[in-house]
Amino acid sequence: MAIATLIAAGRLDERFLAAALTRIDGVRLARWVEPGNAADLETNLGQGEMRAAYEGWEGVDVIVHPPGPREKKLLVADMDSTMIGQECIDELADYAGVKPQVAAITERAMRGELDFIGALHERVALLKGLKENAIAHCLAERVRPNPGAATLVRTMAARGAMTLLVSGGFTAFAGPVAEEIGFAQVEANDLAVEDGHLTGKVAGPIVDSAQKLRALENARDELDIENTDVLAIGDGANDAPMVAASGLGIAYRAKPALIAVADARLDHHGLDALLWAQGIPRASWVVA
Repeated sequence: MAIATLIAAGRLDERFLAAALTRIDGVRLARWVEPGNAADLETNLGQGEMRAAYEGWEGVDVIVHPPGPREKKLLVADMDSTMIGQECIDELADYAGVKPQVAAITERAMRGELDFIGALHERVALLKGLKENAIAHCLAERVRPNPGAATLVRTMAARGAMTLLVSGGFTAFAGPVAEEIGFAQVEANDLAVEDGHLTGKVAGPIVDSAQKLRALENARDELDIENTDVLAIGDGANDAPMVAASGLGIAYRAKPALIAVADARLDHHGLDALLWAQGIPRASWVVA
């Protein structure tokens, strides 16, 4: 048996629901999560079949999960192009005049075509000599949270969940972003700085896909919870291990390498729609 949370914000009326029910034989309405926005559908089909039946429906997101407890106790999220709408290293590279070169490497790394660590070192090397204060300018002028990010994080935190931002980017960005959105913990890479300028090197261990997974596992073990209690979300190949290991792994506007291992995609709604997927109506949201 599988449950699919059908999300069509502002459009999910009785007529829309009737159309959804005709897509699979034997599917039924389990409950309204929030009339007009989200409803749970139930079927005896497996999760993969349920997902295939609804994905690709224009403007609709479907989050498929097994029956049982819905609300997660741990949120682990990527930063760049997930919690925020930008790739910070690409934007910072623009201040150094090398954005096209860096962005091309970033895109290939996100698709899984390049080794992440090697690609990171190559991109950071192109930033050598950039003034450190360019980071603050970049944060203020270009970095913005994605729609619903703060509402998702703050609502889950208010309901007792642990929230962890894990990024293959840099603490100089991830720290302020985590504070703005409401994450309790953050893990990211450090840019080496000397005499007020970037050295073109990364200081300390690299936060890659393996480290993201370890961060998830460490937080899970610290909380003494199961994988089924974890929600993980990302957008690129570097997020695949942590997304695959979580009870509900979400591919947000994602690359094919991540979509292939995720439980569900979020392509049409803000990140706060993942609260509906956990059975939490808008009246209980902490709206940022």
